Amino acid sequence: MCSLRHTVLGPGLSSHRLHYSRLVFPSWNPQQPEISDLVVQHDPKTLKRLAVNKREILGVFEKFSNTRATRVIEQIPATDGFLESAAVDRMLLAVHWEMQRLAEEFYHGHRVFRLLRATIDTLRSDGFSGPIRIVDVGCGIGYTIRWLAAHTSLPAENVELTGVDLNSTLIAEASRLAQAESLPCKFFHGDAFSADLSGQIYISTGVIHHFRGDDLTAFFRRHDTPSTQAFVHYDFQPWFLAPFGAWFFHIIRMRTPLARHDGVLSSARAHSASTLVAAARTAVSRLATGMYGTRIWDTPAPRVFHALVGFRQALVPSMQAKLGPMLGELR
Repeated sequence: MCSLRHTVLGPGLSSHRLHYSRLVFPSWNPQQPEISDLVVQHDPKTLKRLAVNKREILGVFEKFSNTRATRVIEQIPATDGFLESAAVDRMLLAVHWEMQRLAEEFYHGHRVFRLLRATIDTLRSDGFSGPIRIVDVGCGIGYTIRWLAAHTSLPAENVELTGVDLNSTLIAEASRLAQAESLPCKFFHGDAFSADLSGQIYISTGVIHHFRGDDLTAFFRRHDTPSTQAFVHYDFQPWFLAPFGAWFFHIIRMRTPLARHDGVLSSARAHSASTLVAAARTAVSRLATGMYGTRIWDTPAPRVFHALVGFRQALVPSMQAKLGPMLGELR
């Protein structure tokens, strides 16, 4: 939703993390955007898809000496210097199918449902009897929402499962898959926080690291509405070995060059828990926020994914009782 210039040069980019990446692994440098951030762009007001200048985005990665990224972009067909949308969409669909396989292997649906189950039960016990809409922000081809629709009783509990994405091609694929599987869920092309698409619980997976600096705070500020009851945003947890682990895993399991490049860079660009919590607490006054699932059991070993969570103040005691030590301090 940001312009190319703001995406690349926006405020708040860390200048002290992963120094080795700039010297030895240019494609791991967290100060640069991911390829997927640039090959599809939208007008921030109308959300209309914009033409993408191939030479311009090549220049972004050349500045970082990132030859891996430039090789991927050079393979995308262009007409009159602009990337062909159909070619970009085919590439992104292939990547999202690979991401779905990753989610399946990490049992991500089960992970999300555990938090949603506790949240919905707490809302109901607190007296919230109306319909609950869950909105998956940046849902892609909708794996999480489709999994919830296929494996849980939520649709029968007056819970509406929806996914929203700016990419109409991904939404069309999500809708096709849901229809083919006769799943009780819906997908929408648009702004997840708009009046007609907003909900009571917001979730996402691998989205929040795409927002940097002031844009991260602005993203959380959009949750600060009377209707919002909770949010759960999963993302990679940064630590010094994460890019190496991500590289090894993506080389073994991913086939497309874009997935291999952006998957590793995502782990290098992931925000720390302190950054996420600070941004959320600055932006969201109505909810108590904190982190969930940062460590494996009672060990100091970090989990691959952690989650930034927010709950209405009245829900906090019950959520802490249900989730136990995996839920950090909420305030």
